[in-house]
Amino acid sequence: MSASSPTDWYRSWGKRLFDLALAGPLLLLTLPWLLSTMLLLVVTNHGQVLFRQRRPGRYGILFTLYKLQTMTDARDAQGQLLPDAARLSRLGRWLRATSLDELPQLWNVLRGDLSLVGPRPLLPQYLPLYSATQARRHEVLPGITGWAQVNGRNAISWQQKFDYDVWYVDRVSLGLDLRILGLTCWKVLRAQGITSAGQATTTAFTGNPPTQVPPSV
Repeated sequence: MSASSPTDWYRSWGKRLFDLALAGPLLLLTLPWLLSTMLLLVVTNHGQVLFRQRRPGRYGILFTLYKLQTMTDARDAQGQLLPDAARLSRLGRWLRATSLDELPQLWNVLRGDLSLVGPRPLLPQYLPLYSATQARRHEVLPGITGWAQVNGRNAISWQQKFDYDVWYVDRVSLGLDLRILGLTCWKVLRAQGITSAGQATTTAFTGNPPTQVPPSV
């Protein structure tokens, strides 16, 4: 029987211990700031404080993701939601630029829904649109930050994001997670990659282009 590698140990249970060791103290440390910000959101967002949305986790199993509410529910005369850019409040824009709207996800980490590092949890409607390779991003817990986030975040294409996600899945390790967390802090301080070109956040994933079949001879 071959001995387990350090990577196997970390994948099996070391990563979970790492998450708990960091997420608990971080949540306690930021709690006063979180509560103060939530009070501001009560005023600026007309009582809307927490954003809750069902997202697919490991193996595609749905869980409830928590974030600070950065958008209002402003609608046009026909009752349709306004574009993202029009619904982002000034406070919400700042929270997104600093990624502080993600802090409630530390609770998701403590619950075991998320890891600190992993592919970002996307929308449930994307699940049937993935290729077999892209779907491998669900072989690990999703994360608050990830390899795609420190390599462009919303400023890169969907295919690039998925390539980075699968690259991470194949190389999970403590060293890589520490590297990603360090790069995340640097990226957040510089507010890089928050949006896609011409978008307030990012465009929706609509699936993969059809495979081009060469004409028969």
